[in-house]
Amino acid sequence: MSTKYKFYPGGIFYVTLTVVGWIDVFTRQEYALLLLNNLNYCIDKKGLEVFSYCLMPSHLHMISRVQDDGDLGELLGNFKSYNAKLLYNSIAQNPSESRKEWMLHLFNYYAKFNSNNKNFQFWIQDNHPVDCFSVDFINQKRDYIHMNPVVAGLSLTEENYPYSSANPFGIVKLTDIG
Repeated sequence: MSTKYKFYPGGIFYVTLTVVGWIDVFTRQEYALLLLNNLNYCIDKKGLEVFSYCLMPSHLHMISRVQDDGDLGELLGNFKSYNAKLLYNSIAQNPSESRKEWMLHLFNYYAKFNSNNKNFQFWIQDNHPVDCFSVDFINQKRDYIHMNPVVAGLSLTEENYPYSSANPFGIVKLTDIG
């Protein structure tokens, strides 16, 4: 059996959680903060450890693991499910969301192609976990994560992007890789 792109207990993984159709949901601060606050909840209550992250307009990159050999795949599945419902409802109930009809239409459209979803699909199912097998590899992935908004033209420097572990004022509670 192949172990490529699979979680295992205690492993540190680089993962990407991507919104279907690469919809740029997280250009709105209120949606970004909902997601990041729920990430902190998982850190505080579910044993998630986040070593670095960057929330881009349509996806979240993280290097993470779960304490006590927990199941990162299961935790991320629950995280995505909870946040999908929360974000979908936040968009649907937001009277000032100018892109509401368009986004909801796309979330509903993507559900048609996935038998696991009845009404809508917010996230692409796969997290594409990549095993961080060495400190050098972790540092390489961290640098990629931090440079992502600079390369995309969203920030002049990695430290100035608000939704990244490169920002010294970021709100996500990080774990030192030690």
